[in-house]
Amino acid sequence: MEEVRLSERERRVLAEMEEWLDRDEPLARRLRTMGRSPHPLPSLSSSTAAGARRRLPALGIAVLAVTAAVLFVLAVTTGTRALIWAFAVVWILTLLAALGVFVRWARRRAGEERESG
Repeated sequence: MEEVRLSERERRVLAEMEEWLDRDEPLARRLRTMGRSPHPLPSLSSSTAAGARRRLPALGIAVLAVTAAVLFVLAVTTGTRALIWAFAVVWILTLLAALGVFVRWARRRAGEERESG
């Protein structure tokens, strides 16, 4: 390949850009940790694995919600005490799981706002 030479002005602009980027600590932190996954999945790329890990709690909440709905219908139609209690337990688990996902989302949002602001 041919060597490309930069003009003095282009080198100065490039040096200023590098200096500005070096001072941006949130960017440097994100670049240092980019692509690293605490629980890597061997067959998936890191972005696909991260997306799957983010969707997993939502999938669990959806399954719990559907289970709660089915138990609710069965409990109402039959009036069985065991089904009513099963519905109550599953519904509480669904709400707690949703609350946990919401809290994690809110903390992540607050951290992003702190880094950008």
